[in-house]
Amino acid sequence: MRTLLSLTLMLMLVNYVETMVIPALPKIEDQFSTTATTVAWVTSAYLIVGAVASPIFGKLGDRYGKKKVYLISIGFYSLAVLMAGFSPNIYFLIFSRGVQGIGYSTFPLAIAIITDLFPKERVAWAQGILSATLAAGPALGLLVGSYIVQDLGWPYAFHTAFILSLILLGISAKYIVEIPEKTREKIDYLGATFLMLTVVPLLVYLSNGPNVGWTTLSQIALIVVSVVAFPIFLIVERRTSEPLMRLDLFRVRNLMVANVAGLISGTGMFLMFTGLVYYLQLPRPYGLGLTIIESGLLMAPVALVMMTLGPIVGRAINVIGPKPLLVVGSSVSMLGYFLLDTFRYSEYEVLFDVIVTAAGLVNLIIPLVNMVALALPEEQRGIGIGMNTLIRTIGSAIGPVISTVFMDTYVTWLLYDVNGQFIPVAQVPDYSAFHYMYMVAIALMFLSLIASLFTKNYVIKARQEVKREVVEAKHPG
Repeated sequence: MRTLLSLTLMLMLVNYVETMVIPALPKIEDQFSTTATTVAWVTSAYLIVGAVASPIFGKLGDRYGKKKVYLISIGFYSLAVLMAGFSPNIYFLIFSRGVQGIGYSTFPLAIAIITDLFPKERVAWAQGILSATLAAGPALGLLVGSYIVQDLGWPYAFHTAFILSLILLGISAKYIVEIPEKTREKIDYLGATFLMLTVVPLLVYLSNGPNVGWTTLSQIALIVVSVVAFPIFLIVERRTSEPLMRLDLFRVRNLMVANVAGLISGTGMFLMFTGLVYYLQLPRPYGLGLTIIESGLLMAPVALVMMTLGPIVGRAINVIGPKPLLVVGSSVSMLGYFLLDTFRYSEYEVLFDVIVTAAGLVNLIIPLVNMVALALPEEQRGIGIGMNTLIRTIGSAIGPVISTVFMDTYVTWLLYDVNGQFIPVAQVPDYSAFHYMYMVAIALMFLSLIASLFTKNYVIKARQEVKREVVEAKHPG
């Protein structure tokens, strides 16, 4: 239990730091005299590096020992948190957030440690607790971060997180049980390079489009690099003996569903968080006109709901299997985004909408890890969960970009009444920006619902049947 508690606290911190600066994005934008699109990279850089680091560190854990690699990732993470708090400009802050992405690899390592240590009848419950931090941590970050940002300033959000990370590093070193390494696989650095060349230019293209245009020479160059790098990445992964992503595992039905649902849930959650922060703080009638603290307080019940539902959903996997939970999660999330699109004109309406959406996302996120972990043999859990984390994290990086693209594209003038004359003072996102944002989210959840219907359901007794799919994929015929 001490191992589980140590892992849970660290993952909660990592996911808390993920969003704690989101309430400050408008202030950071003003302080560094930049655009909402550029500021969105404070979130996206963290997630992009985390996406690539997760499978690499998962494989390093399989090779050198999960605890050892876990502690190294926390060390790099803590250093980057310290750097971010002293950022002199927006680009240094984005760079520091990128290095922090290494800490995102703690999730697949933690899941692999728990899956190796716990008896199989308690694995889903423990995974549910850890997976709940993926949703509750960001919600808590919005709440606590809003207080720190408004009272002390956004750099202190990083200063306090650095102190906590050092404390948890010591706790983890003392209480996490070491698991001997099982394999001596090589690390696919070439694959990681081409994955970065695929994802980063694509996200830069999307984020720059509203400001510099979609067909400028620099934009075309970005999309060409991404389009060319992707097939090369696939070729590298097929030919290398120890790939970053085991493409053959995508033939396993449940792994494919888990990865599709992971991509969609990651996109949907961060699209919601990023869009809401701006909407809540925009002056009426464009938004709700809340302060940073008031908008953060609105997220407190969301964190509570997610942490409460996490273990419950984890236990439900043992009883009814993942398929019903994925179907319910996709459907409820779709309803939540519909409510956000149509009923968001008061704090209470938004609170209800977000709780409904969060409840759906928890049911969608938590079964994914269990599906991946139980479908793989012990020596491949680290890389398998790392793959799923990579795909989900890419979705999380896409979410803020989608939000800011809509907010930079669909704008109106903020008018002030000066002696009976309305003077335009600034451009702000209009109604259409948030409408299209949530329409995209609804469409994504519908795709998740369709994918969920293809899940091969199982309960804990069916573990061997799920594993058999992996064997058949590796040795067809």
